[in-house]
Amino acid sequence: MTIRFTKDHEWIKLDGGVATVGITDYAQNALGDVVFVEVPDAGKVLEQGKDAAVVESVKAASEIYAPVDGTVLEGNAALGDDPSLVNTAPEGDGWFFKMSIKDMAQFEALMDADAYKSFTEGL
Repeated sequence: MTIRFTKDHEWIKLDGGVATVGITDYAQNALGDVVFVEVPDAGKVLEQGKDAAVVESVKAASEIYAPVDGTVLEGNAALGDDPSLVNTAPEGDGWFFKMSIKDMAQFEALMDADAYKSFTEGL
């Protein structure tokens, strides 16, 4: 299992041929209490850097961007009933969607955990 991070604070975890995407603990802290999440439907084709999902908190609404090109396999339906999962388990049960990756080079080019930690320390 390999995990990578974007500068927009999404994480993408690759396990076999399926990638799971969510937002980082840093992002959920910045957002505050999450009150609504809209996840993409299965079959939606995503383009790296383009809108993939929406998250609304008590502070703001934000777009969640696709970390790589690919196709959505499943949206996290649990977030519809309990959007606070994003706050309580941002890198666990609070995932947004699962996807297949079209271009592995895009995945490999994202930051690893150490690089992301250095990136957030500089913010």
